[in-house]
Amino acid sequence: MPRRRTWRAGCGLLLAALVIYPTLSLAQPQSEVSSPVESVDCAALAEVQQPTTPGEWLARSLWANHCYEFQARAVRIGVDGARALALSHEVVEGVEREVARFLDGPPVIFERRGRIGRMRWAGEGDPASTSPAGIVAHVEHYYRLRLSGESRLANRRTVRLDVQPLDDMRYGHRLWLDTATGLPLKQVLVDEQGHAVETFQITELRQPRLYAGSVSVDARRERPQDPWQPVWLPEGFIAQPVETRREGHDEDVGHRVYSDGLATLSIFVEPAEGAAQLIPGMHRLGVSHAAVRHRELGGRTRQVVAMGELPPRVLLQVADSVAWRDAGSAGAR
Repeated sequence: MPRRRTWRAGCGLLLAALVIYPTLSLAQPQSEVSSPVESVDCAALAEVQQPTTPGEWLARSLWANHCYEFQARAVRIGVDGARALALSHEVVEGVEREVARFLDGPPVIFERRGRIGRMRWAGEGDPASTSPAGIVAHVEHYYRLRLSGESRLANRRTVRLDVQPLDDMRYGHRLWLDTATGLPLKQVLVDEQGHAVETFQITELRQPRLYAGSVSVDARRERPQDPWQPVWLPEGFIAQPVETRREGHDEDVGHRVYSDGLATLSIFVEPAEGAAQLIPGMHRLGVSHAAVRHRELGGRTRQVVAMGELPPRVLLQVADSVAWRDAGSAGAR
């Protein structure tokens, strides 16, 4: 029997389950981002003119990932070799359902059901920054966007969008976007030396259709009062309002998610004991790395794990910066 893994997050299957884009959020399609939104009218996407600038193409892709229903075949090529997948995305009563099923190797199925996530905790920052235009504006502070011509993939015309980091704290991306829908048909994650870390490519996209209704935006969440915080994060990484508590987790297990609009960073803090204890150092988990430290925090030895699609030295610096704070102190990042 295949192993089924289920998660709740805020991004499209092509951008999250296949490990190139972050667990992040999107909302209104229009360039005006002056007010918060509670749902996205997908039908409005059909009325929008084709993008002409790199930022417009990225925003169109973010919007399309929520609004198009489709089935597809794909291949993922990484350090663990090549694997074929079957993908599907649908919207049921405003809630997205995405499934990725590996067709070779261990029979694993990833499934996600959820609403569009928000960019910030309630009461923090601009509530409209969740929109594609708001996310692109944030991304352009840390990446250079450039169009690099057109090509044909999966028998469809695409435009290539190169996303180059402006510092050495994050990886770059190359995206081939379907000109008809904006969906990413190919994605390449690029390290600091310009080498491809992982390639994901749609080989067959079956009759993508625009959802006729609206997709719901997730509820606003208040920031939890964690007793720990990262003192240092790469510039531009924002704490994401993602529900990270899982059934069976002890109250002493902490997990927080951060993103710069493209890259995602997760931090886990828990007692360094029992079967969950890992060997300190760097671990490779597919396209991601995990930096593991055993630190004296809050009067006991705790395991700190910083994981994401980021350079290993950056993850180590994040893990080393985690500090315990007094119960009455505020301002956790």
